[in-house]
Amino acid sequence: MFSLPKTATAPFCPSEVRGSVAMPTDAPLWRKLLRFSGPGLLVSVGYMDPGNWATDIEAGSRYGYNLLFVVLLSSLAAIVLQTLSARLGIVTGRDLAQLSKDRYGKRTRLTLWAFAELSIIACDLAEVLGSALAFHLLLGVPILAGVALTALDTVIVLALQGRKFRSLEAIVLGLIATIGVCFLVELILVQPSVSAIVQGLIPSFAAVGNADALGLAVGIVGATVMPHNLYLHSNIVQTRVVAEDADSKREAITLSTLDTIISLALALLINAAILILAAAAFHSRGQDVAEIQDAYHLLDPIVGTGVASVLFGFALLASGQSSTFTGTVAGQVIMEGFLNLKIPCWQRRLITRSLAIIPAFIGLWWLGERGVGTLLVLSQIVLSLQLPFAVYPLIRFNGDRSLMGAAVPARATRLAAWGIFAVITAANVWLVAQVVAG
Repeated sequence: MFSLPKTATAPFCPSEVRGSVAMPTDAPLWRKLLRFSGPGLLVSVGYMDPGNWATDIEAGSRYGYNLLFVVLLSSLAAIVLQTLSARLGIVTGRDLAQLSKDRYGKRTRLTLWAFAELSIIACDLAEVLGSALAFHLLLGVPILAGVALTALDTVIVLALQGRKFRSLEAIVLGLIATIGVCFLVELILVQPSVSAIVQGLIPSFAAVGNADALGLAVGIVGATVMPHNLYLHSNIVQTRVVAEDADSKREAITLSTLDTIISLALALLINAAILILAAAAFHSRGQDVAEIQDAYHLLDPIVGTGVASVLFGFALLASGQSSTFTGTVAGQVIMEGFLNLKIPCWQRRLITRSLAIIPAFIGLWWLGERGVGTLLVLSQIVLSLQLPFAVYPLIRFNGDRSLMGAAVPARATRLAAWGIFAVITAANVWLVAQVVAG
């Protein structure tokens, strides 16, 4: 059940990446971890996409450091859920979409598939808007023209066909490093308050006591814990060859957990850096910034150098492009798992990008270029609303001993996961009730 075939040059489409990286059996732990690392990195990309930028910038500029704890708790919740996703893939040899197809009836399966696809489109909408905005800021083209340029990323996906899965991971690592270096330089330039950062990391119910703050908090959750990443992780973790015996599986779970924690800790630092930058640069000066382009233009006079805004623009472009790769793979995983439908990756990319470009054009035509921030935050709220429909089967399958055997997670982990599910669901219900009432 668990043994995976070894291949030398696996393309980056998920149906063809099984067992693309062999795991040494007698190497030291650090070397095994280096060989195993990668799936967590690809998943972490979804936790630092342009949607995160929109929610973090608005939260930081409006509420200072007060909502920093939401970023922290959301990231911790993401680590719990992603480790469960990886564990499921390692132990069963199947991903979350495939197991949902096998264990649920047709109506439930199609409903879960529809919600998963909606989350992919919402995420891709954020990538379209973020990349278009980056083109606008760096090249001076209109945002609508930037939206059209984002359709060209299908060419990038075509260029990656036939590449080793490790190559995709290396490209994504380079893009993430670009984002991290850009924000590190900007934080050095803006010099935030360390004591205020520490205070913001302490959870506070008062900080989310009004509808606007809670709406932003829900947006941060949706931007951080992405539904399609739960499907993706359970699939791509199988690119690591693992023997069938219990000890090998146990070691693979340990390595996967470390890979996930390290990768998502990096995403946490970047998301926190975005909010801290907005709090230090804008909130402390009484500037309420809801649009990413405003943050770009306002950084120069505040920091005192044109380098800050250019770094900001490059980081935004890297964010959108890195998310493009993982979004393509996630869409393929979901389509193959739920529907057993296999199409070339470039066709999947073209379909998803087309479905994202249309609402982007309509939204920008209706709201104007100043509506980018609004659309980005809305896309993240949509992601949050879809999240319970991926989290519920993930927790149920992990707790099923007929599937997991002795690899069922510890009781404390399962309780924590159910607690996360309850909090996310309650926050979504409250937000929907507020929207209906208002």
